[in-house]
Amino acid sequence: MARVYLSVPHMGGEEERFVREAFATNWLSSVGPNLDGFERDFEARVGLPAVALASGTAALHLGLRLLGVGPGDEVICSSLTFVATANPITYLGAQPVFVDSERESWNMDPALLAEALADAKRRGKLPKAIIVVHLYGQSADLDPILALGVEYGVPVLEDAAEAVGTLYKGRPVGSFGAVSVFSFNGNKLITTTGGGMLVAQDRAHVEKARFWSQQARDPGIAYHHTELGYNYRMSNVLAGIGRGQALVIDERVRQRRAVAFAYRDAFADLEGLTLAPQAPWGLHTNWLSCFLIDEAALGCSRDALIAGLAAEDIESRPIWKPLHAQPLFAGCRMFGGAVAEDVFARGICLPSSSSLPAADFERVVEVVRLTVRRSREARAAGEPPCAST
Repeated sequence: MARVYLSVPHMGGEEERFVREAFATNWLSSVGPNLDGFERDFEARVGLPAVALASGTAALHLGLRLLGVGPGDEVICSSLTFVATANPITYLGAQPVFVDSERESWNMDPALLAEALADAKRRGKLPKAIIVVHLYGQSADLDPILALGVEYGVPVLEDAAEAVGTLYKGRPVGSFGAVSVFSFNGNKLITTTGGGMLVAQDRAHVEKARFWSQQARDPGIAYHHTELGYNYRMSNVLAGIGRGQALVIDERVRQRRAVAFAYRDAFADLEGLTLAPQAPWGLHTNWLSCFLIDEAALGCSRDALIAGLAAEDIESRPIWKPLHAQPLFAGCRMFGGAVAEDVFARGICLPSSSSLPAADFERVVEVVRLTVRRSREARAAGEPPCAST
């Protein structure tokens, strides 16, 4: 049987038309009508000016630079996230300060953010920015986080890399922060195969990011440069894919949510296997179908379940390992930690593609149930638990 992957691209049908137009008109570089169109489409959706870039990480890098982050500065950052959220902090010579999650959404805990900001004020070193992540397609509780940013005079950058289509109180995430970023990597809800988008409240910020993303070449015929730039612009070809994908965002959100809730219903009788929380303040896209395992109740560990799925050629993954637990960031200041560590220790991501065939879905469910049954039987017989990953 074919391998079942965690999350695969899902084309809507119009992408090829836009790409063919790019080839037919020879707009194959980092300028062209697809780029303009994709940015317009995104601006219409989020309500803020946008610039299309080579990756979400590039967008984070430029976003932090726009907010004035530089050597010796501190940036507060969610700990329960992919490493790409914090790497750009170090690109700029700054230091991350990590904040734990709250259980209602697995996102940044506003109470611990308040502690971190109060501590920074006492030390006389307020951070230059706060990066709040919308994890796995669920919005953080933005109102108290934004209020703390205003209270301390620290701008908020929304990392919505995993949250295209996510809403907070009826409004798109990415429309609240001073700067926000999105990712269109191949495994995301919509994809340009690789790419990202930066949006900002201030159009001048977007234009500055656009300038930096094109090697910061000053106007004029000569190759004249007065600022540091980067090769971060998206290509017109990939933007064509993005234009087609933008047409199906709402459909993809419905499909991803349907997969997650179908798993929830299929496992309703398995005590100890619980779908990720669905916070009441927003629309969770469930980009990935994430579950928490209570090993004592389920009779099977998270790692044994991953191993059982892998043995049947089904891809699953743990929840992100918290950044404060990564050797890369050893010594960084951390506020809290128990929630992120617990979610990582017990969390699993199941195959979540919006195009997941019914037969593959049933196969995943069958293997999960089989693995749990075997683990319970082994425990009842006093046998060693299944090998972990």
